[in-house]
Amino acid sequence: MALPIHLADTHWEKLHPPLLEAGSYAVDPAPFGPPWRQWDEVGAREAAERGCFAPFGALSAGPPDTVLLAPGDLRGTRVILERAGGYCMGIDGREGPNLACLGCDLPVGTRMDDCGCWQVVRLLPQAVVRLPGPPERPIMDWAELLATGALWHRLSEYRDIPAGVALAQVVVAAAGGTPVEVAPGPVAELLGRALGALLPAGEGAKRLDLAGPGFGEPTADLVLVPVHPQTGDMWQPRAGAVPVPMDAALWAELAFSPHRTRLPVVGGLPAGVERDDPLPPHPGYPFQLSKEAFRYTLARMPAVKEPWLRAIYDRGC
Repeated sequence: MALPIHLADTHWEKLHPPLLEAGSYAVDPAPFGPPWRQWDEVGAREAAERGCFAPFGALSAGPPDTVLLAPGDLRGTRVILERAGGYCMGIDGREGPNLACLGCDLPVGTRMDDCGCWQVVRLLPQAVVRLPGPPERPIMDWAELLATGALWHRLSEYRDIPAGVALAQVVVAAAGGTPVEVAPGPVAELLGRALGALLPAGEGAKRLDLAGPGFGEPTADLVLVPVHPQTGDMWQPRAGAVPVPMDAALWAELAFSPHRTRLPVVGGLPAGVERDDPLPPHPGYPFQLSKEAFRYTLARMPAVKEPWLRAIYDRGC
């Protein structure tokens, strides 16, 4: 699978579901694990070599290309108890690899399941040998992804994370801090307020809207398009529109809002009368995009070194 975009942030003091579906894996090209070093210690040049272009927490000097699995898919390992440290509800890998092979007893990876962590196992790349096995899951085209419902998964309370990532992508696509006019509807509800706070208003605004499979190609300068969950490739719009990548599940939620079936009342009302049951939920506070995911994404884009974008990065969202 493509590396999930919501790996960019987590919710503190909350238990998370597995990051990946059972039977799938992904590879994270970024370094992971101790030793951890601060930005001032590493320096801008070395940090850029590690894919970070603005200060954002500690930088890992661990190995790149760790192989990610759902914890339930792992076999033949044991927990290294002296490395099983965590915050409060599980283990978080702070001590380095905490899983050992039952055969040779060498460290092979890190399990993470503490609060504020997606449940995941990261296998060390040098400890992994790929063996012949059953055929891999075929790559689904966009029509099949829509027809099977494969674009919908358990984002729910974590949708603020891919929303923060998408906001960063839109700001960069706006190039030079150009004003962005958001098309009315779900995109405006999701990103309009944040874009209005980050980018100036005025003439020459670029219009932002949705485009994608089964949805069509609106006449907009910037179009939010889904990223294929298996390949990581963006859906490509018509010529002239600038595609802005968005997590496929969040894109599908915006493009095809869930249809609420109106169930007939059983008894008590005349035939043909319908009502909404249950009533749609109303949040107690306005939706907030993840500031951490926004800054995490910008910090890993070379464009953040440009003064106008660095000023936005330092200000946050």
